[in-house]
Amino acid sequence: MSQHKVVLLLGSNLGDQKKNLQTALDKIKLAGNEIFKVSDFLTSEAVEFASSNIFCNIASIIFTHLSPFQLLTLLKSIEAEMGRTDDSAVTGGHTDRVIDIDIVMFNEIKFISERLKIPHQKHLSEREFSRILLKDFI
Repeated sequence: MSQHKVVLLLGSNLGDQKKNLQTALDKIKLAGNEIFKVSDFLTSEAVEFASSNIFCNIASIIFTHLSPFQLLTLLKSIEAEMGRTDDSAVTGGHTDRVIDIDIVMFNEIKFISERLKIPHQKHLSEREFSRILLKDFI
């Protein structure tokens, strides 16, 4: 099995945001993935929905043996385990959340399906906070 280099973006705007982000990273690592690099924390306003809660965000590079869909399944299970009750890809709208974990890049592949888009173009080009976090990661 080969190792895949993956860039993730994580965000939280409910509860202890920094602790939520660290807990998510810990769970990713416990699932057998290597956390290679983590950015500094960056706070930002909510994007694509109105909220009075500020987001705390980080970027991370991980190495994994999982396929893109296996990784997506793992990340969605971590989100659910941590208390995320909705998925914007399913509901079509964004809400406050304990944790959000997005796959931004997976090696150099380009892939589009209903469940997964790699690379995640909104984070690469449309969202200011993402560009700031990713500047040293891609």
